[in-house]
Amino acid sequence: MKQMIKNTLKSWLLPYRVRNKFSPAVQIQQRQLFLWYRQLLQDNRLPLLKDTGYSVFSQFEEDGMLMFLFAVLGEGKKTFIEIGANDGVNSNCSNLLLHFGWNGLFIEGSSANIRRGEKFYRRYPDPYAPKPTFIQAMVKRENINEIVRNAGLSGDADLLSIDIDGNDYWIWDALEAVSPRVVIIETHVEFGYNNIVVPYDPGYIFPGKHPVYHGASPVAMVNMARRKGYRLVGANQLGSNTIFVRNDQGLEIIPEVSVESVLQHPKTIASFAEFEAVKDWEYIRP
Repeated sequence: MKQMIKNTLKSWLLPYRVRNKFSPAVQIQQRQLFLWYRQLLQDNRLPLLKDTGYSVFSQFEEDGMLMFLFAVLGEGKKTFIEIGANDGVNSNCSNLLLHFGWNGLFIEGSSANIRRGEKFYRRYPDPYAPKPTFIQAMVKRENINEIVRNAGLSGDADLLSIDIDGNDYWIWDALEAVSPRVVIIETHVEFGYNNIVVPYDPGYIFPGKHPVYHGASPVAMVNMARRKGYRLVGANQLGSNTIFVRNDQGLEIIPEVSVESVLQHPKTIASFAEFEAVKDWEYIRP
């Protein structure tokens, strides 16, 4: 089954290497894959989430994993919030926006990235399509709910992505304005299996005092997610972008996985040694 899925993905996604990312062919192929997953759901033959990854716009293979999740969970209202969105193109939500008709909110601290993203979306997917909202802001625990509410979002959302190289844990912990069905959030794999979080610093900008001293370990992120009613379902190959699903969503078809299962890549395991340089610094152990 696993090899069949990989072969199918390879044959359908090969054109990504040579065709424009925004072409109708790219969209058609992904929609075919989306429908195939829907059929596998009916046949009770779903692949494992870890076998569904590929990248169109995402940094790693998050595009494929997110598409799979929403194929089997349902797309809902197709709303997203991305915190640390860069230009909204090289991001975790842009593939859903450009090829599946999603819309939502990009929050980014850099004005140059905001301008680049707004310029891009004036043209793509076409000049007349609904445009995502861009907000320039340095996101903190103290302002995240106000930012989201002022953008007109509240209650259920479909996808939350957080990647701000620092206070990711603290932002999700503070977020109450929306309840996303799926969350993808950066964790700090260099912390290994320690249950630790770097203390909150509202003025933090990477790399801070040390490039390894920021963020939360996967274990700490999972513990916080459980308190909020979410389960770990997977991550990118390096384990750095962990994916959580709200417990009222697809519990019988998307099972919880262990922290150990998402920290298997040799590069990830090798990175545990980097913790030695900061192991005696201050941490919170939630």
